Amino acid sequence: MNETEHWKPGEIVPLSGIYACDCGKEHLWSKSTDVRGHRFPPLPYDCSGQSWTLRTQAHPDADAG
Repeated sequence: MNETEHWKPGEIVPLSGIYACDCGKEHLWSKSTDVRGHRFPPLPYDCSGQSWTLRTQAHPDADAG
C-alpha cells in the first residue's frame, strides 16, 4: 500500500487500520479507526484537511493476500 494515498470522506476503506487527516496538525479527533469495506467518516469539523491517509494497518498479514 502506497503511504501517500489519500481517501476522501465517504469513500470505501481499502484496509482496516488507523487513518489520520492530511491537514498536518495533530489536533483532537484527527485520527479515525476504520474497518475495510466501511466508508470513511467526515473529517473533524475544525480540520482544514481534505482526506484521510493510512497511518497504521490493523492486520498487515491478513490483507497481504
